[in-house]
This record gives sequence, C-alpha cells and structure tokens, in this order.
Amino acid sequence: MFAASMRALISPFSLHLPKTSLFSTALRAHSSSASKPSCSSSVSYPGEIYVVVGPMFSGKTTTLLRRILAEKETGKRIAVIKSDKDTRYCAHSIASHDGEKLPCWSLPDLSRFKERFGYDAYKNQLDVIGIDEAQFFIGDDLYEFCREAADEEGKTVIVAGLDGDYLRRRFGTVLDLIPIADSVTKLASRCELCGKRASFTLRKTEERATELIGGADVYTPVCRSHYVSGQGVLESSRAFWIRLYKRYAGL
Repeated sequence: MFAASMRALISPFSLHLPKTSLFSTALRAHSSSASKPSCSSSVSYPGEIYVVVGPMFSGKTTTLLRRILAEKETGKRIAVIKSDKDTRYCAHSIASHDGEKLPCWSLPDLSRFKERFGYDAYKNQLDVIGIDEAQFFIGDDLYEFCREAADEEGKTVIVAGLDGDYLRRRFGTVLDLIPIADSVTKLASRCELCGKRASFTLRKTEERATELIGGADVYTPVCRSHYVSGQGVLESSRAFWIRLYKRYAGL
C-alpha cells in the first residue's frame, strides 16, 4: 500500500525529467547513418582542423611540412597555401628557416583557392590542405575557409601561424580557430640570449607596424625575462632618438 502511494506520488514528477537517453539515441542513429557511404548522397565525411602556433623560429613551418609530407606518404592528396605577403624565401613555396621547401599556392585570400585550384579538383582530388603564415589572412577569411573545409567538405586542414605579434597581442585571426580545432599545438623556440625556452618574439628594429615581414635580421625569439628587458631597452632607445631629433629640429 505504501509502495503504491509512493509510486503515485513520484510518477507526475518523473514526467518532467530531461530525456537524455532519447537525445543520445537520436545522436547515435544520426552518426551511424552519416558514417555509411551512399552513392546518392553528396555529403562527405567530416574533416579535421589542426592548429600549430608559436613565436618566430619555433618550427611552425617545419612541423607543417612534415605533417603534410606524412599525409602524402599515406596516399592523401595535398595542397599547401600561404599568403602572398610572404616573399622572404620563394614566392611560390613555403620554406622553413632551416631551408626545407614545398611548392604552394600563394594567394591574397583563401576565398580564391577553390577557383584557382578548380572546383571539381577541389571536391574530388584533394584530401589535405596546409596553410602557412596564417596570421596574414584577415577578417573571417581564415575561420570560414577552415570551418567549411572540415565541417562540410571532409578536408583535413593543418594551419601554422603566429599567435601573437611582437607586442604579444593577438595576430590576425589564428586564435579564432581554437574553438573549432581538433588539436592545438603551441611550439616554443630557444631564447637567443640565454638559451631558455622562448615563447615570445622580440622585434629588434624601431618599426612599429604590426605586419613587418622579416627574418633573423628583424626578429629574435626570447624568454619572458629577456622580452621584458628587451622591450625596455627598445623603448629607451626610441625615446632617446626622439629627443635627439627634436633638439636638432628645433622643436
């Protein structure tokens, strides 16, 4: 009698419990049906996004090159893209600071890639896309290209770029990819001054523009201590030259 009364009391509340099992069942059913190839369906398998970031001279391009070549060795069809702003080593190749190279598409923005590559070739003859110096692709260009390639077109996308500029502020939109990435790797270099782990890039010149293409003549990897002290030295130097200019200009 008591048990029957308790069942009657509890049963109305049980109607309002969230039906997680129904959602899970529906999700498993959808995943199962999506994993079965169908000749009549144009929907491809979901792809993946891998992001590699770090300061200058941390091996981002080398990591990208090795991953791309490893994919090629397994039979995957590859293509590599870089911003046409980067002409340091070769206009139509990506190149590491160690001299490793691979031919690439040099483009002002990623939205042009499918047309240049060929729409049919992009859809049917391409599995893996590498993007180097990704910080130079501005606006929503990088995010939308990677999201669409992985979510809707089944491509594996490997992105390499700077996460921060010489002032340690976000550079471009590389960090926007983190929420949609399958993997994020933060590389480090060695401090040019003490040999410790270097997570930052110090600009050695007086230029203040965010985008300043250069190599070891312009940038150096440094640890936190030498970044802070180095920035102090640069600021003092700028102040000195400004005072000197004003004195001789009669300002």
